[in-house]
Amino acid sequence: MNSLHLKSFIRCKRKAWLDFKGKKSHEIWSPHKAIDKINQFQIFSQLCNGEIYTGFKACKNGYQGVIGLKIKGNFYKNIKAEIRPQLLLKTRGISKWGPYTYLPAVYKLGRKTTREHLFDLTFSSILLGTFQESKIEKGLVISSSFNKVNIEEIYFNKKLRKKVLNILLSLNECLEGVIPEITQDRKKCTICSWQKFCNKEAKENGYLTDIDGIGANTASLLKTNGISNTKLLASYSEKKLGEKLFKFNDQKYEKASKFIKQAQAYISGEPYFISNKKNTYDLLEKTSSGFFIFDIESNPDNKHDFLFGFLKINNLFTKKEDLIYEPIFNLKNNKEESYKQIIKLLFSQKDWSVLHYGETEKIIIINIAKELNFSFEEIDSLTSRFIDLHTLMRNSWILPLKNYGLKTVSNWLGFEWTQKNVSGSKALYWWIQYQITDKEIFLKKIIQYNKDDCLATLQIAEYLIKNQLNKN
Repeated sequence: MNSLHLKSFIRCKRKAWLDFKGKKSHEIWSPHKAIDKINQFQIFSQLCNGEIYTGFKACKNGYQGVIGLKIKGNFYKNIKAEIRPQLLLKTRGISKWGPYTYLPAVYKLGRKTTREHLFDLTFSSILLGTFQESKIEKGLVISSSFNKVNIEEIYFNKKLRKKVLNILLSLNECLEGVIPEITQDRKKCTICSWQKFCNKEAKENGYLTDIDGIGANTASLLKTNGISNTKLLASYSEKKLGEKLFKFNDQKYEKASKFIKQAQAYISGEPYFISNKKNTYDLLEKTSSGFFIFDIESNPDNKHDFLFGFLKINNLFTKKEDLIYEPIFNLKNNKEESYKQIIKLLFSQKDWSVLHYGETEKIIIINIAKELNFSFEEIDSLTSRFIDLHTLMRNSWILPLKNYGLKTVSNWLGFEWTQKNVSGSKALYWWIQYQITDKEIFLKKIIQYNKDDCLATLQIAEYLIKNQLNKN
């Protein structure tokens, strides 16, 4: 076992087992890992003033920062282990190389120092201490905010070392056993490289957390009341289920109806139409004279929206190849200029609605309008044109899907992205690659991805309009 298995084990026992024994053909490449590695290297390089080298020779030569090491050893009762420290940072002390020693360091994204950081550092300290013949008393958690590198010192007391020993023994037992159950907290699966593998099994076995709106706590409540899978949920009485869902208070019967219908749709593969009295607008009327489709690509960690994509649709009968797509890149050195371009484009057709999927686009336009000193009345007038198709879909249909994300819904409608295995995370990975290399090919990939996102949103709009006509 190694330190990567430990980190996986803290998040999900099944992931650790699959990382160790799973067929690599079932694993998909995760852009999150690649982005994390790039961020790590950039911050570590800043911390070490660019003096970062790889391998055992780097330790022997006494360089400031060392990466890419794999250190093997026995950590307890001849259990074989391996550590892969993210960074070793040189400090004063005595080791087998001379009057210096190395401390293990990990990269932290966000404010919170988690068990994963603490356990990773402590595990590394055990084998690293033996390897460099110098006891390690502390490790470092490295983070960055406002272009400043922050260092937090973690001291390895007896209590922390004991916790790590216990979890490593549990990890070893897990890796030697059979594959663990799929985690009940399926939100953790969103960025996992084994997601598709587990999703297939979860659907076959009727996992309750595959039903939209049912999390680990609700699934546990249902199981306590004898509803252990989607098949049992689909055949349950709405009135009886409502009585059991007391935690939802006044919404308990409404939730019961939604969960049961969602399970029925998921099993049958057929969508279920909901009376759309809640909808405050008529989508057909709002799009008859033309409209925009709007989609943004962002780097949430840096709070930077780097691409604003617009698709102009004069009418729904326009051929896809004749649609005009306009991408506006928001480079950090021309933010105000790009904001003005966005507003100018939106006001080029003042009467057009702006269709988007999810609340993000509307919120960001409000923030842009505030930065450009729009009045409250002007902001209200602008944002009243925005129509969130995600909300509209949820209010109008129960779909036979695990979730109502753009990719999930549009794929169900038959839409295919031009580039394979793409996602917002992959677009962010391309953006980071562009910033590093300055190669236009990465911008082209992002533009194609965003354009496809807009076309996927259009396909959802067409579905809603078509079926709205059929139901009226």
